[in-house]
Amino acid sequence: MRHKLQLSAVLLMAISAAASLFAADDSKNDVGATVERFARVGSASAPDFSPDGKWVSFISNMSGAPQVWIVSSQGGYPRMVTNSSDPVQQAVWSPTSDWLAVTVAPGGGLNTQVYLVKPDGTGMRRLTEGGKDNNAVDAWSDDGAHLFIDSSRLDPASRDVFDVDIKTGTLRLVAKNPGVGSVSNLSRDGSRALLSRLRSRGSNDLYLLDTKTGKDQILTEHTGPGEFFGSISPNGKTIYLGTNKDRDLVAFARMSLNDDGSAGPVQVLAERKDAELDDITMNRDGTTLVLSWNVGGRTEMSLYDIKSGKQTPLRLPGEIVFAPQFSRDGKQLAIAASGAAQPTDVWIAEVAKPEFRQLTYSPHAGIDLNSLVRPELVKFPAHDGLELSGWLYRSKDPTGAYVLSFHGGPEGQERPAFRSDYQALLSQGIGVFAPNVRGSSGFGKRFVNLDNGELRVNSVRDIKSCADYLVDHRIADAHRLGITGGSYGGYMTMAGITEYPDLFAAGVDLFGIVNFVTFFQHTEPWMAAISTVEYGDPATQKEMLDKLSPIYKLDRIKAATMVQHGANDTNVPVIEAEQIVNTLKSRGVSVEYILFPDEGHGFRKIPNRIRSTTEMVRFFREHLLASSSQSVSTTGK
Repeated sequence: MRHKLQLSAVLLMAISAAASLFAADDSKNDVGATVERFARVGSASAPDFSPDGKWVSFISNMSGAPQVWIVSSQGGYPRMVTNSSDPVQQAVWSPTSDWLAVTVAPGGGLNTQVYLVKPDGTGMRRLTEGGKDNNAVDAWSDDGAHLFIDSSRLDPASRDVFDVDIKTGTLRLVAKNPGVGSVSNLSRDGSRALLSRLRSRGSNDLYLLDTKTGKDQILTEHTGPGEFFGSISPNGKTIYLGTNKDRDLVAFARMSLNDDGSAGPVQVLAERKDAELDDITMNRDGTTLVLSWNVGGRTEMSLYDIKSGKQTPLRLPGEIVFAPQFSRDGKQLAIAASGAAQPTDVWIAEVAKPEFRQLTYSPHAGIDLNSLVRPELVKFPAHDGLELSGWLYRSKDPTGAYVLSFHGGPEGQERPAFRSDYQALLSQGIGVFAPNVRGSSGFGKRFVNLDNGELRVNSVRDIKSCADYLVDHRIADAHRLGITGGSYGGYMTMAGITEYPDLFAAGVDLFGIVNFVTFFQHTEPWMAAISTVEYGDPATQKEMLDKLSPIYKLDRIKAATMVQHGANDTNVPVIEAEQIVNTLKSRGVSVEYILFPDEGHGFRKIPNRIRSTTEMVRFFREHLLASSSQSVSTTGK
């Protein structure tokens, strides 16, 4: 599996066919109720099988916050396993018992703790210390006696790998990591593990780890940026991996291991000119792999027969499919699927006849999914001629108002997943344009590294290129543009309204960076350690970081500004929001500030999601729809 460092983003959208979307709603003016319906749309993801394959666990927010549920693999009414006010982030079933390993995030922050719990919710016990350290579940041993986790418990600036003895609860250090480290899976006898170490964002390496001695050997030595992920075979003699070494796009490859742990040459088994390999999942017997390809943001999957090398394409039930999991006997495959007009749900298929059937049904009361807006993928040039792309959501009742929505990361990717905030904006006549500017993943190694360090100025310039595309093609009214984004998208929001003060009428910053120096000072130490190549090193490049930080340009802001943040955010700490709000208020500039006391990095609890989305939509309605403007084409050039 790929490394865990992928930051989430949260966003928005408008009024169109309210009568068709809400057959029972006679009041088109009831904006709050309309938006709230979208914010309440549920999700179900992260499927995993019980050892006998009769049950599937998943994470859903049906109760108001993400929790663990189980459902029969044949279908039926789901049962709740955990019932906490804190969100659950992982749930991984033991391969041999009825224990589930789960991670819970107190207050939504990054100080996640690892627990064991029975599928009926009993016997819950914590394996980690419960302090401010950050922990995550990596992999179970095949016999279920050991759980491998990564943790910052020894060093806040790194994530080391530990072996947890399930019977005694004792933790043993297995791998001391510079930066972020995690184990993807182990050989059948548990003696070998595939270890990934991320020293800087955009560059990791794979290692063969001897779990008994702690000795490791590098398998993917390289210079410059590089991405590697994969699985080790049950006999511990072969690595199947995704690699972009000496190439731009991630390809599927194989590497043989010798008895002494040394690796043979990398053999590329499959590559595509139009896509990057996104994920590899192996069945327990090591006979079949699921290959997931990122094709411009949409997912394509195939079953790969290891013996014959034959690929069998899978017909997928959604535009984006992730988290594939085999049952222990290899006969069943579970996935999570989503689409622009399709909430995330768990689907299941028989591997011998892979026709997926829906296993969970996320609630979307009052919303006709068939009436939701689906985006079109558009491509356009940046200021320097570089090709950019974006997902264009056109409201069915266009007003000329558009919101530019920037993803997090920055090495994230905008994909056509279900976004209740987008659909809420669209229901109010406000279109959404969600671009992938330089620095986004999914388009090759060169593209994702075009915003590193001082090159970030070009990514910021892409903001104007995105707005120019909408206006020049008469898609949007130049006087009715808004901007938003979460996490790094929040940085892009603040950069947009400070660098281009006359371009946007309103901006909503969601838990974004505004000052790179204070970000490095207050974020998690391990996050700071791996971010110096991406952003710049505050010890040696403070002047550059200051120039890139919107905090020093807040006096330029003309756009109406809203800031939303979680008080427990340890990724982008709340001091980033406070600097914006305090500075603007000290200058007598109006700013709306919403602080969620029980959230961390992103808003996971349904009441908070409702408030966040409702206030955002209300804010953009007030500032993008209030004034008259020029008429615009509804189709573009």
